Amino acid sequence: MAFLCAISRLFMLSFFTFVFPLLVTPALSAFSRIPLPPGVTGPEALAFEPTGTFYTGVTDGRILKFERYQGFSDFAIISPNRSKAVCDGVAEPQRVCGRPMGLGFNDLTKTLYVADAYYGLLSIGPGERLATPIASSADGQAFVFCNGVDVDQRTGIVYFTDASAVNDIRYFEQGALANDSTGRLLKYDPRTNQVTTLLRNLSGAGGVAVSEDSLFVLVSEFIANRTQKFWLTGPKANTAEIVIRHVRPGNIKRTLSGDFWIAAMMLKQPTQTLVPIRQLVSETGTLLQTVSLEAQYGNTTVTQVQDFDGGLYFGSVLANFIGVSTP
Repeated sequence: MAFLCAISRLFMLSFFTFVFPLLVTPALSAFSRIPLPPGVTGPEALAFEPTGTFYTGVTDGRILKFERYQGFSDFAIISPNRSKAVCDGVAEPQRVCGRPMGLGFNDLTKTLYVADAYYGLLSIGPGERLATPIASSADGQAFVFCNGVDVDQRTGIVYFTDASAVNDIRYFEQGALANDSTGRLLKYDPRTNQVTTLLRNLSGAGGVAVSEDSLFVLVSEFIANRTQKFWLTGPKANTAEIVIRHVRPGNIKRTLSGDFWIAAMMLKQPTQTLVPIRQLVSETGTLLQTVSLEAQYGNTTVTQVQDFDGGLYFGSVLANFIGVSTP
């Protein structure tokens, strides 16, 4: 349980001077849970097919597939050396098992892309059950803690993050305390098999999401408590700007309308406790909505918010279920 305890400590550190005067709108919708298989935890991220089938990576290294009316099933694994006897149900990430963090699905090619904390960027094509390694380094620098991923459905380009060049998933708490700023934003072009570094010196590079028009990418920094916009084209191409500051932002997912949901934390007054929130941010970086998830998750970290078919789906690195909020 050391991994889970470390996460809890990380999210409690260094916040008590970082308070945001945000108006938190209470959630008024119904909330339900989709339980994971027994003994399984840590649905960090989700990736949806257009049909509603979705995938999630869990702590023991598996990628699970959820189909309506059928529930969860084992879909794929990251490591060819993974053993069910050793890995199934473990609560501590192990290299031999893999630890899928970010997921992105290409609707056209039916390919699932995975950012794994140990094995870098991988892909799982139709019919495959073992992930295929794509890249473990860029510009001669090995990936240490790949974290988030998103797919541009217009171009097929995959954007992903490496949280740190120094601290892997086992030592991310120490990295946070030391204000590690060695993370990167990267892109992979499947047409050329080239990986390019877009942005360096990120403090805990986390979630990533590309805009609907492919003009920019948002990338969160969970150590620096902010989200940046990196321009891909136009007069500001190859430059970045801070669009919003928030406590420990996690994954970012674009909505159907072109806005973005960001999972984050907030310091609750007057108890001085941290609670998970979901924040809706416009393309220009305007904060449109902040909703507390304390009633559903207590002070458990929520790592992803994603809308699909009128509902909101929630991932959490600590939970044993997928949360669903419906009108």
